[in-house]
Amino acid sequence: MYSVSLIRADSYDLSQLRASVEKLLEPLGGIQAYVKNGDRVLLKPNLLTGSYPQNECTTRKELVYCVAQLVIEAGGQPFLGDSPAFGSAKGVAAANGYLPLIEALNLPIVEFHGKPYPTESENFNHLRLSKEAMEADVIINLPKVKSHVQLTLTLGVKNLFGCVPGKMKAWWHFEAGKDSSRFAEMLVETAKAINPDLTIIDGIIGHQGNGPSKGEPRPLGILGASSDVFALDRVMVEVLGVAPSQVPTLAAQRRLGYSADLESINFPLEHPCELQISDWKLPSVVVPIDFRIPRVISSTFKHLYIRLIQEPLSVYSSK
Repeated sequence: MYSVSLIRADSYDLSQLRASVEKLLEPLGGIQAYVKNGDRVLLKPNLLTGSYPQNECTTRKELVYCVAQLVIEAGGQPFLGDSPAFGSAKGVAAANGYLPLIEALNLPIVEFHGKPYPTESENFNHLRLSKEAMEADVIINLPKVKSHVQLTLTLGVKNLFGCVPGKMKAWWHFEAGKDSSRFAEMLVETAKAINPDLTIIDGIIGHQGNGPSKGEPRPLGILGASSDVFALDRVMVEVLGVAPSQVPTLAAQRRLGYSADLESINFPLEHPCELQISDWKLPSVVVPIDFRIPRVISSTFKHLYIRLIQEPLSVYSSK
């Protein structure tokens, strides 16, 4: 049975937040259930952009700090990583006020570099993913609760698209963007391949409306955690009062057989019905996923990408 831990939490004050995270993780076995002495632990927040720090569109630095503290106390070696669409992970982290807290813990920030990885997926038999993520001993996924003009909501699964290096994100917009179902399946298969050990979602203050960056902050007072990112996403749409069929990634994970029914999920603390939000704002507009660039540019990019994938794959498969 899947377990999803949910609690009410309304403060980013470090001492209060630390207590909240410990309470959240206790029924899951605490951080010690995931991190052993000497483990290299990737902390993967949502570092979307440095342009709108006032909009609450990135994972709060305080949550990253508290989780990093727990990892260190368990004997792990945490590092921070992401692949923002624009700018560097360090630059976006700095713009969102991360540096003083992560410097206090001597927490490295890494930039992601891609490497092709074969998968068991029928539709996506390879994915170019961050080798820093794939080679970590432990991955802790730290998404933000947000509305999204292309995908309705961005939660734990979508956050793992940040483990796809920046230029490859553009490719997937070209390759799968004209079909939202295919694009969503790629996101789900990426999450399956990354397979985070633990996902902790930042819903103390969410981001509603025309996200992922141009919406508005919305206090929710919620933290959620699970070792199964698909179960956690399923629960969070229930909390927000959004039908899974409205969210392409949720619909895709059901089609692919990765989605858990609510009846099969254990809630050791709060139940989603006790935390439901009645007036969460979804996007007022829907934006196409693909970039709609001229066909000649798209074709050129496609050929370059195929070479980039096939050559390393042949080396990879010969090892």
